[in-house]
Amino acid sequence: MARGHQKIQSQQKNAKKQAEAKKAKGHDQKTAAKAALVFTCGVCKSQMPDPKTFKQHFESKHPKVPLPPELVDVEA
Repeated sequence: MARGHQKIQSQQKNAKKQAEAKKAKGHDQKTAAKAALVFTCGVCKSQMPDPKTFKQHFESKHPKVPLPPELVDVEA
């Protein structure tokens, strides 16, 4: 059974190659999504991806609190 040993070697080589490719990729959807959340609400500490969403959140969830200065110029 000459192919048996070659098969095992090939599987080991492929497993090593797959592990290196996975390590080189280095990120997953969860970390990418977390990195995209750059705006944090000062009242409830929730995170938003862009200023437009942040302003909409602030106006709907915290109507009695004055708008932060960074959101005054943003159009929702």
